[in-house]
Amino acid sequence: MPRSARPDRTHATGRKTSRPKVDYRTRQKAHEYELDALSGLERVAETELAGVLLARDVRGPRFWYPGDPERLTRLKSVVAVYRIQTWDVPRPRGLLGNQQLGELTEYLREVIAVGGHTSFRLGAAGKESSVMQRLAEELQASLTLPHDPENGELLIRLRPELDGPGWDVLARITPKPLSARAWRVCNMHGGLNATIAYAVHKLAGQRDEDRIFNPMSGSGTLLIERALMGPSDVLVGVDSAQAAVDCAQQNIQAAKKDIEVACIDALHTGLPARSFDLIVGDLPWGDAIGSHVDNEVLYPAFLTEMHRLTSKQGRLAVITHEIKLFERVMQDQQKWHGQELLQVSSGGHHPKVYLLHKR
Repeated sequence: MPRSARPDRTHATGRKTSRPKVDYRTRQKAHEYELDALSGLERVAETELAGVLLARDVRGPRFWYPGDPERLTRLKSVVAVYRIQTWDVPRPRGLLGNQQLGELTEYLREVIAVGGHTSFRLGAAGKESSVMQRLAEELQASLTLPHDPENGELLIRLRPELDGPGWDVLARITPKPLSARAWRVCNMHGGLNATIAYAVHKLAGQRDEDRIFNPMSGSGTLLIERALMGPSDVLVGVDSAQAAVDCAQQNIQAAKKDIEVACIDALHTGLPARSFDLIVGDLPWGDAIGSHVDNEVLYPAFLTEMHRLTSKQGRLAVITHEIKLFERVMQDQQKWHGQELLQVSSGGHHPKVYLLHKR
């Protein structure tokens, strides 16, 4: 039987298997899950999860949860959520036994019932091996679900158990990654990952009375993620490219939110001084968008104009991969003092997020 479904007992080796966890309030059986978050966003993800579990703190990506897994599909700071089950087999070949294959099929059907997956794929080292190919064939027959090695919706990962001789089987509970937001009907090259946008707003402070401005708003990720988090007094974005504004408007419509975006140069808006309490900017990184030479001029000018537009007690959150340039510009100016909030790994880049306040 899979480890997580056994009563507590001792093997001949002396190692105990785990008893199924039961929530003492609801008496419901809890299942084990694991969060997959971008490197650098782990603490943000754990804080969000703690709110779901009604716990003061969550440490590490693995957790037990007795509730409806649909609630986990609404997490905003993670790439994906996997349900986990562990089998006492020394290698994946052991999953092909009649009993193990039956248990694995039942387990995966429970996950499919949550996500409505229409195909599956295996994610494991050596997935092209004969054992993995046979496992895929057996699952295709038992699940009556097509095996799509490249784009299968039910991602099934196999890996050695962390602290034991068995094997973990992780099944993603949603057909697509949670970071692939349903509202994103228009994408742009170099667009910000939505989980980073969510984290930035959480760390910058979420206040219902904030007047929020998003310069260089692109496809609208920062605007839409904030609108979905709750009310604000004002939420507006600008971009100098009409194509970006058109793309943002498509996404805003899909998100069913009322957000104003306009085709205006962020450095020459003509808006009154101190118009905003929070400005959130994903500055050009000089590769997919803009150039390193242009950024030498843009970054100092940006800080100057955002200082004019920010209220006396306002904040400026900046996301950039031009880290050396940004920190040098910060050292050369006297209008802002700031702190680094986090550094995240995304798409081969490692941007940092800074939170600035007026001096």
